[in-house]
Amino acid sequence: MTRILVLGGGFAGMEVLRELERGLGRREDVELTLVSETNYLLFTPLLPQVASSLVEPRHIIQPIRDIRGKRRRFRFRRDRVTGIDLANRTVHLSEGHLGYDYLVIALGGVTPSFGTPGVADHALEYKTLPDALVLRDHLLDIAEHADHEPDKAARRRMLTVCVVGGGYTGVELVAELQDFFASYLVPRYRGIDRDDYRLMIVEAGEEILRGVHPTLARRARGKLFREGIEIRTGTRVTRVLSGAIEITGGTVIPVGLTVWAAGVKGNPVLASLPVAKDRLGRVVVDRFMQVPGHRHVFGAGDAVMVDGMPSASVPIIPAALAHGQLAAENILADLHGRARNAIEFAPRGMLVSLGERDAVVEVMGLRFSGYVAWLFWNALHLLKLVGLRKQIQVALDWTLARVFPRDSAIMRPASRCPVCQHRPSGRVGRDAA
Repeated sequence: MTRILVLGGGFAGMEVLRELERGLGRREDVELTLVSETNYLLFTPLLPQVASSLVEPRHIIQPIRDIRGKRRRFRFRRDRVTGIDLANRTVHLSEGHLGYDYLVIALGGVTPSFGTPGVADHALEYKTLPDALVLRDHLLDIAEHADHEPDKAARRRMLTVCVVGGGYTGVELVAELQDFFASYLVPRYRGIDRDDYRLMIVEAGEEILRGVHPTLARRARGKLFREGIEIRTGTRVTRVLSGAIEITGGTVIPVGLTVWAAGVKGNPVLASLPVAKDRLGRVVVDRFMQVPGHRHVFGAGDAVMVDGMPSASVPIIPAALAHGQLAAENILADLHGRARNAIEFAPRGMLVSLGERDAVVEVMGLRFSGYVAWLFWNALHLLKLVGLRKQIQVALDWTLARVFPRDSAIMRPASRCPVCQHRPSGRVGRDAA
């Protein structure tokens, strides 16, 4: 029995299994196992719409056991990887260990703090579904406080949201938050005016949306500027404080919430692996997606960097899918006695949502923006959702949002509410609105 073990239930890991199941057919001498810390596949492009209460959280996740339905032949185990012993071909888990003959490392990445003091204590991460839910509740919490805050300056500080990181993630998030504040909070919270909230992006690089065609990047920046979103490029956050950030030069900016969305680095569990890694802690793989020196170990997704091919190492979904497909194809090639294939991936386009009715898109050399681009963004992401049920649920969420208001119920206490922690007692507030 040949044991193939896949670590990570994201896009890369699921693509490995899909390709393996298709290629193996009814072979019974191969055992497939997937290990993931969560029992669902998260559709990350719609995370901003969870944070803004536009889409229901469960509608952008698909239980792993349901993805292939009755066709599923792989075994799933929800567990946390604690270590990988390459010499003994063993993966250590929180609840035991598993052996393998072939291993695919697709554990994804995490958001790096770059050693910035205060990130862990005072900033909200933005990578997972729980992160988006926590951000949602904090946004609603500060709105509730600001609604009856008598001092306009204090109100504006509460409603200042700083997104650190001007890549795809940060830009799409801040654009969605602008829609949330303008179309929902201001009309329904009577104590909050249009000029009471402030949204900003802080980006260490000289431009936002690096990797996007300059024409579209300028178009995106212009749209955000017209919406009143403050963009600070060439600016590094040197420290995150409670209720403030410190930027290059020592300037301190008061903020109500800091959201950390700056880049991707390798999963921490990879740090102990005795293999080559890049400066971001990602495992270096060759053009066959194999870990050099370990013929039966492959990598895919945000956890890896393809040696000498930066265009194939960009942490985006199409790259993860290409990695997973090729890793599976090369495992199948070994099993069937064929030669392995090399990766030939290069991004064929990009899509960035700029909020309601606007986006910038580049597909196979064609660049366009505006309402048509926004429709294309929505249609493509709806099509890419796994499962007809999820596609219908998200489509209904979008449709109902045109008629009914977003849900502003706070589902859990805001654990890092700066107002609750630092508001002096005995102040006179305004009537609730």
